[in-house]
Amino acid sequence: MKAVAHLPGLDIEIVHHQSSDGLEEQISINLKAIPSFEAFARFYETMNPFMFWAEATRLAWFPWVEAMRAAMVQQGPATLPKPRPALLGSQHEVL
Repeated sequence: MKAVAHLPGLDIEIVHHQSSDGLEEQISINLKAIPSFEAFARFYETMNPFMFWAEATRLAWFPWVEAMRAAMVQQGPATLPKPRPALLGSQHEVL
């Protein structure tokens, strides 16, 4: 099995091998930084770590938020219940 991800400046490849006799397996994670890991590290140092993680979180949750938004649009707009008229003899007067 093989999984590949291409990020800006970084390629990630995860490969899973299992022996033919099924007694052993191996998982390899290969990282390829373009132009280099040093340049990627310099870029990361200039970034605000909070903003980096905020953007990573946004990208992770974006498909779920959009799916919920699409589901809500299909159901139609939400409506609030209509207010009930005030009961006679209550302490509050209706203007």
